[in-house]
Amino acid sequence: MNAHKPTVVLVHGAFADSSSWNGVVEELRTHGYTVVAAANPLRGLSTDADYVRQLVASVDGPVVLAGHSYGGAVISNAARGLDQVKALVYIAAFVPDEGESALALAGRFPGSTLGEALRPVPVTLSDGNQVVDLYIEAEKFHRQFAADVPEAIAAAMAVTQRPVTDVALGERSGAPAWRTIPSWVLVATEDRNIPPQAQVFMAERAQATVVSVPASHAVGVSRPRDVARLIDEAAQSTA
Repeated sequence: MNAHKPTVVLVHGAFADSSSWNGVVEELRTHGYTVVAAANPLRGLSTDADYVRQLVASVDGPVVLAGHSYGGAVISNAARGLDQVKALVYIAAFVPDEGESALALAGRFPGSTLGEALRPVPVTLSDGNQVVDLYIEAEKFHRQFAADVPEAIAAAMAVTQRPVTDVALGERSGAPAWRTIPSWVLVATEDRNIPPQAQVFMAERAQATVVSVPASHAVGVSRPRDVARLIDEAAQSTA
């Protein structure tokens, strides 16, 4: 690996796991990047961000921090005040401002069909508190989340999806790191989770460098080269 390149830290979102980055990781490693794919807990925005923040702080040298979907809200909070984070990359992601939640942003513009595809599972935690884990119904996963991914791969993704809590999606963001760190945004124009109009609105508000790709919400799986190209562009800007 090239010691002069920043480390790329990837943060997955809801209904996914770190393996959703596999194609992107392969592309980035081919170009000499050291890559870390974080296991986002998906339990609560502030606690998830703190987890990612500690992981990033353990990395030696500069970091490019990329987030997909709800992972965008996580990196916006995790990178706050971390001088080693030189660029933020949002992949079909939430780019919240202070006081905004993923749930509110998803409903700000028309186009999301996620709500009608969700299966709620009440869970009682060890401390007695109750939360609701949210899954995408298996039979709706392909169309909702990964319409441009081969059916067999999407079926496996549906089985291995990790749930997000309703608390995490409803928790309001703190002051976002994109106010002080340069950002890049990939807009997935066929996204059924986060309306493309919402993605463009958030990107323009953050004064981000924007690219649009005709892809589903699972653009990292269906178009890993496009995702890696944008991350590489952000990384090169830090040189």
